[in-house]
Amino acid sequence: MLQTPSWWQTSVIYQIYPRSFFDSNGDGIGDLAGITRKLDYLRWLGVDALWLSPMYPSPMADFGYDIANYVDVDPIFGTLHDMDVLIEQAHARDLKLILDYVPNHTSDEHPWFQESRASQENEKRDWYIWRDPSPDGGPPNNWTSFFGGSAWQFDEQTGQYYLHLFDVKQPDLNWRNPLVREAMYDVLRFWLDRGVDGFRVDVLWMLIKDEQLRDNPSNPDWKPGDPPVLSQFRQYSEDQPEVHNIIREMRSLLDSYGERVFIGEIYLPIPRLMQYYGETLDETHLPFNFQLVTNPTWEARAIRQIVDEYENGLPDGAWPNWVLGNHDRPRIATRVGREQARVAQMLLLTLRGTPTCYYGDELGMLNGYVPRELLYDPAGKDNPEHSRDYERTPMQWDGSTNAGFSTPGVTTWLPVAEDYQTYNVTAEQQDPRSFLALTCTLLNVRRSLAALTIGSYQSFDQDNSTCFVYQRQHEGTRYLVALNFSAQEQVVKLDENGQGRVLISTHLDREDSVRLSEIHLRGNEGLLIQREE
Repeated sequence: MLQTPSWWQTSVIYQIYPRSFFDSNGDGIGDLAGITRKLDYLRWLGVDALWLSPMYPSPMADFGYDIANYVDVDPIFGTLHDMDVLIEQAHARDLKLILDYVPNHTSDEHPWFQESRASQENEKRDWYIWRDPSPDGGPPNNWTSFFGGSAWQFDEQTGQYYLHLFDVKQPDLNWRNPLVREAMYDVLRFWLDRGVDGFRVDVLWMLIKDEQLRDNPSNPDWKPGDPPVLSQFRQYSEDQPEVHNIIREMRSLLDSYGERVFIGEIYLPIPRLMQYYGETLDETHLPFNFQLVTNPTWEARAIRQIVDEYENGLPDGAWPNWVLGNHDRPRIATRVGREQARVAQMLLLTLRGTPTCYYGDELGMLNGYVPRELLYDPAGKDNPEHSRDYERTPMQWDGSTNAGFSTPGVTTWLPVAEDYQTYNVTAEQQDPRSFLALTCTLLNVRRSLAALTIGSYQSFDQDNSTCFVYQRQHEGTRYLVALNFSAQEQVVKLDENGQGRVLISTHLDREDSVRLSEIHLRGNEGLLIQREE
């Protein structure tokens, strides 16, 4: 049982993609002042912590994940003063602020890389991963970029290749160099000193590469048209044993500032993911759990198996976390449909552990339509189907032009989704059964019930394969969650006696008593039920 939970264990995290949240100055791009102006909405919504995708100075080859200066703010988002105001105003509303930290690579326009590529003798040459061509003059090995093509770029001036696991303008730092590590730890100190409450660390499991740079095995099942990332088994370019030493160093630094949270972006199978908590829980607090994002099927049995396997795999004392979507993956309402997305929202906010919500998902936002000529994302340069722009369209605030995201008449950086006049904050705040109303209700009830924030989890066996039922319990108070993953009415029969009271239906239209031995669920309905002892 969790005795004295940390703030990040009882919090709900809300991810903001700054370009798309709110444009305060009418240039069509969201900014920090815009986020500050919407803090009261976020407090009203009921989330506890905000995670901002990168807002650092950047040429924007990968929209902020190619950083040219780690200790400033890009002018399109505002100034360092704007960031200080945002931190101050968030804290005044009892909201935590988490920054994206991108340690694997910089922009090729970062001064460090400019020095590094100046000559083979430059003192910063070893800050990045440079190698001679292979005997045939080609790249040093067969590693591929996540955005397609070789992960190596030849530099004519110095006659060597540099490694870039992502865009060619994102050279990988050499984390085996202690000077790189200290410089990057100074970045953490800079922002911690300004009052941020923690970091989400980008591609944390990739920081260290195989020292011998051996070829990765090819994936024999990959075929043209599949995402480039799947063309190889990345045995040597990621998840190397030495990365854990670095993570422990980062964690120790964060711990020296008190209660700060350390979240790692790690796309790995559950057994390997669990290693990133650390043998003594001295690595990441929350290795991001993407099981509900990457699972190809949205079916009750598959989801239960994922949850149970994840829960059973947790090291003693490790804290779970869940996420349904982010800036890299299609929105949950697009993947499963809006009706099932309501069920998914109840799942996310009633499972054990810290949930992370993606901006707009509280409205049931879908992926937007973006014409090919307006696509920006480098991941989709070879195939528009792989673009991540569709899940990054502007937040839908109201039914006015540009959805209230930006000034009418301004061309927004990505088009606003076509259904914004129906699905927006203002309209849904006025509808007691809207997606937003459901999210708010779930968040409020979650906060009020210890069983949902720090209670235990137990799944139930039952014969209905289209439903998933589990219990949350804390100090004798017990709640059932029953989720119907189908569009048809279902009956769930449990080996349980007694009655329960429906606290929330995903349809938001019932608070009746039910017999626990036989629970009736309408199509696409989830119920949160309080057991009557």
